[in-house]
Amino acid sequence: MFDIAYLDIPALTRTGGKVRLPGSKSISNRVLLLAALSQGKTKVHDLLASDDTAVMLTALRQLGCVIEPTHDGVTIEGLAGKLSGGNATLFMGNAGTAMRPLTAALAMLGGEFELSGVARMHERPIGDLVDALRQLGCRIDYLGNDGFPPLRLHARQPGQLQLGEPIRVRGDVSSQFLTALLMALPLVATRDIHIEVMGELISTPYIDITLNLLARFGIHVARDGWQRFTIPAGSQYQSPDDIYIEGDASSASYFIAAGALFHGPVGHNCLEIQGLGTASIQGDIRFVEAARMMGAQIESTPNSLRISPAQQVKGASSWPLKAIDLDCNHIPDAAMTLAVMALYAEGTTVLRNIASWRVKETDRIAAMAHELRKLGATVEEGRDYLKITPPANAGEWKTAPIHTYDDHRVAMCFSLAAFNPAQLPIRILDPQCVGKTFPDYFETLFSVAQADSVNIPVICIDGPTASGKGTLASKVAQALGYHYLDSGALYRLSALAASRAGVSLDDAAGVALIAQSLPVRFDGDHIFLGQEDVSEAVRTEAAGMAASRVSVHPEVRTALLSLQRSFRKLPGLVADGRDMGTVIFPDATLKIYLTASSLHRAERRHKQLISKGNSAILQDIRQDLEARDMRDTSRTTAPLKPADNAKLLDNSELSVEKSVVQVLDWWQGTRPF
Repeated sequence: MFDIAYLDIPALTRTGGKVRLPGSKSISNRVLLLAALSQGKTKVHDLLASDDTAVMLTALRQLGCVIEPTHDGVTIEGLAGKLSGGNATLFMGNAGTAMRPLTAALAMLGGEFELSGVARMHERPIGDLVDALRQLGCRIDYLGNDGFPPLRLHARQPGQLQLGEPIRVRGDVSSQFLTALLMALPLVATRDIHIEVMGELISTPYIDITLNLLARFGIHVARDGWQRFTIPAGSQYQSPDDIYIEGDASSASYFIAAGALFHGPVGHNCLEIQGLGTASIQGDIRFVEAARMMGAQIESTPNSLRISPAQQVKGASSWPLKAIDLDCNHIPDAAMTLAVMALYAEGTTVLRNIASWRVKETDRIAAMAHELRKLGATVEEGRDYLKITPPANAGEWKTAPIHTYDDHRVAMCFSLAAFNPAQLPIRILDPQCVGKTFPDYFETLFSVAQADSVNIPVICIDGPTASGKGTLASKVAQALGYHYLDSGALYRLSALAASRAGVSLDDAAGVALIAQSLPVRFDGDHIFLGQEDVSEAVRTEAAGMAASRVSVHPEVRTALLSLQRSFRKLPGLVADGRDMGTVIFPDATLKIYLTASSLHRAERRHKQLISKGNSAILQDIRQDLEARDMRDTSRTTAPLKPADNAKLLDNSELSVEKSVVQVLDWWQGTRPF
């Protein structure tokens, strides 16, 4: 997952390949709680690993659950409806799927509990659930504003629960209130318990998920439409032993949309989503219907979806996408993706019955309207609807930093704006917020998205030996969420592999043959040759001298040319070396020539060697550096020199941190934001 302040996404052109989605958040947190309440041990497979599930797992452990991680999920030893301890202070983050059901379950189990979360959680209403629980005789206090977390739950006396009358709960604020009651009340079902929904029940598909999972755990709830639900007397949770989590249908919506946004040749650039299909129990699978209405070409099986670009079909154009007018009550989360797809539609798209957006991780109606306008759309915002008219043409599109409001779905939705016809990049602020449900979202998107290479930005940092270019380049790459290429390591690896193969470093053809098929991989600070971590082996003084010997061979440099250019991948690349800006990436967006005096460079190298327990003489190191500089600058092929348009950075007196800040400032100057 990206842990950076912002992520710049280059203009994307198409998608293709296969995607396996993370597990559904809605199903994951429901299953975790149901397993914890059950009799027996439950093996949960394909569990979503995210911030919200981590919150739930932490809370369940605090309550006495024994939870063991497995290769694809967890095993939970259920509490059989009884707590081992009756007191706990639980932090629920911003996880509504954990906060609300746990509140109801703990109220039924009894004990003293305090539940709180992040600031936004304390703005998300819970009053209707608390009112329903108070009807039953539960004692619950607000510790802040009435109607909102944090909460304190108090222990109750035996026989205090009042189960004779129907429990009434509003249905027009959040379906999670009803879900919470449906999951909690089987714990006290000494008689039939009736729940009545007041007003229209929103997000009914999420109640379907709840009822389906309750049945898997032995609880069969009867319902009369969507207004009255009956939990039968004697209900008791029983583990299903094994349960598998479906791929997240809401997350699928971004890839369905991405697959539809390229209007290219028929049969090309198809995107397959695995682990989710027509057999899904999630309401958001109906996003497929809405996407088809807009022109997406989707083939479905019980466990997969195959998306083809909107295109010319039987003489009828499916591009641009078609505007729709849709009641989105059945796909409340996935409908956000339609708001961004509307940017690519002809006409005005209207999304109705989305009032629940206002009480999610942020006020999503206001947030989506504000960010869509930044991109050039005309947006009308109502209490429970959005009307979106896209930019009239490519020239009307704008680019902007997208504020994400600590809302994972806002961040993922607006990544799709990178497919814009104006070929403008998009900046996503606070991209790590996707960790709530899909920590690897951007990595997954970039694995199937494609861009014209000229649009994939490259920062080149060239300079002499020991100037600190490797440290600077890796930290800049980390700050931007970009890939990193240590080109010097490729020459060191070539020399290492040649030596191991018994090839002389003076044998240009022999070293070149080895170099052209190096199985190299960079992983943070580690360098792999095949499966072997050779980080230490290639960072010795001897390895550096060997690299200098093989780098003078034109055959070796030619052999490594295509390998180095292959590192230019989404979302961007920071490359360091001696000819990155002059030869390898002459079209780089930003070129820097980093240097320092030979004395400063020798002192740094001396300090580095001493810290590793190696003996070293400063004067000898300085002489070696100067000799290497001479070889690098005087060689016939790709000599070391600043690129014509490179920015010069002398870091003799600069810390690494200040050097990074300077490079990022220069980088920002190249951006259109």
